[in-house]
Amino acid sequence: MVKKLPKNLYQDDVEGLDQEPAVRWEPIRRPVVRVKQEKKASYESNEEVQRWLKVQGVDLNQAPAFNPTFLSSQRDAPWILSSLTPLYEQKLIVDILHVVKSGKEATVFCCLAHPETGLDYLAVKVYRPRMFRSLKNDADYRYNRTQRDEQGRVVHGDNRLRGVARKTARGHAARVMSWIEYEFTTQRMLYQAGVHVPMPVAHVGNAVLMHYVGTVGHAAPLLRDVRLEPDEVSPLFDRLMADIELSLATRRVHGDLSEYNILYWERNVTIIDFAQAVDPCYDEVFPLFARDVQRVCQYFEQYGLHNDAQQLAAEMWTRHMGGHVEDIIL
Repeated sequence: MVKKLPKNLYQDDVEGLDQEPAVRWEPIRRPVVRVKQEKKASYESNEEVQRWLKVQGVDLNQAPAFNPTFLSSQRDAPWILSSLTPLYEQKLIVDILHVVKSGKEATVFCCLAHPETGLDYLAVKVYRPRMFRSLKNDADYRYNRTQRDEQGRVVHGDNRLRGVARKTARGHAARVMSWIEYEFTTQRMLYQAGVHVPMPVAHVGNAVLMHYVGTVGHAAPLLRDVRLEPDEVSPLFDRLMADIELSLATRRVHGDLSEYNILYWERNVTIIDFAQAVDPCYDEVFPLFARDVQRVCQYFEQYGLHNDAQQLAAEMWTRHMGGHVEDIIL
């Protein structure tokens, strides 16, 4: 009688099955199952983003006249186009050339400026839809600056400020609008006062347009990425301290100043990124101001330039905000 082999097993020698066969046991071979990867949803498909675009009067179904080749391979191309098309229509930019910097909340592009601007290139900062989520770690800044409610009106008082912070779709949109508008307004105020910041040009929706620092394909590097010449150290430190003090006199504190948001180009420095800027007239802003001064002083220590950051901060604060140095808690 033929002896049957167990199922799902393999046998090399099938001769003499009426006797004890030599059987080699091998593991069951199963076919490889390939799981189809789900395609990531585009930024602009988000419901809150759609609401934002509708408010801005953007129709994603209508192909814009502005369609740079640079964006052809970008996953978030529709979102970028919806942000930059108004700048194209207003004859401010004519093309996108390259990415300058890409972060979690915004991307900066180098653009070819429209001839009517009188400039060759412009930088545009486009906030990502991430801004429609909760702005993290912003409590110290949010309550020390102008805020808008869900109807876009300027609000005052703790109760209404708490309303702005509500986690609703309209509340998030109001915070985004207020945040970006405040950054542009701050940069414009400082530029007009003579602080060394990029010249602001326009603000439309979630895009802020400004003067470009650098050359095409080679944007100005951050101060942290360069090595200063000995004869540059003191002049650049003095220039930054003067800019910090002039900003304070203009009623603005950067709030997050360091070598990571200072550009270096042709022996000069330019301060950027004012998303965290606050009005020093509000309470508890001095620690943010003192931290700005301290970080700049710490950077220049590597070049042998040592200063008492707390004393410098206290003296500047006293000159412009009143009070006495000994009354300020450092």
